[in-house]
Amino acid sequence: MNTPSEPTRRRFLLGAGTFAAAWELSSADPVPAQQQAPTPSCHDGDEPTARQPEGPFFKPSSPERSDLRERGAAGRGFELSGFVLTRRCRPLGGAVVDLWHADAKGEYDNTGFRYRGHVITRPDGAFSFRTIVPAVYTGRTRHYHVKVQAPGSRLLTPQLYFPNEPANARDSLFSRELLMHVADAGDGLTGRFDFVLDIR
Repeated sequence: MNTPSEPTRRRFLLGAGTFAAAWELSSADPVPAQQQAPTPSCHDGDEPTARQPEGPFFKPSSPERSDLRERGAAGRGFELSGFVLTRRCRPLGGAVVDLWHADAKGEYDNTGFRYRGHVITRPDGAFSFRTIVPAVYTGRTRHYHVKVQAPGSRLLTPQLYFPNEPANARDSLFSRELLMHVADAGDGLTGRFDFVLDIR
């Protein structure tokens, strides 16, 4: 499993929705630097992040935003950050990272965009989201859905998982390669995952 000081590219899970107009967003304001994790230490030749099924709840055209929290909604706070890299450990600025997940009751918003959004990576490949910890629901362990795509790259669709979840053993989609590094952060949690795209 990746650690903040030794991330590997196998844990990059960047999600991107429909990217027809996504590249127009690359000139948008970058995510504040104070939200970013330290630059990763990685090694040339890392394998690309594993792909997984999109699932039935993806919705295209999510809003560009890094803060997915809903005022007054239940759920423990969670900050997810990381980098998008090539197999040679080069940062991929201008990549789209699209995130969506269930709420604190295990439900998805399929009519609006609650707990859905995307960001554009900074020149150093960094991204960050603020959201909540999703609930476990029937048949699935706790997880985030992600799509990641950089200009000229193939779309990567993985899911990110929490360590030490009892439901991991019962989820047929669970992958250890896609475990986040999770730590306590006051009244919430932080998670780290770096995505490696199949680009040299």
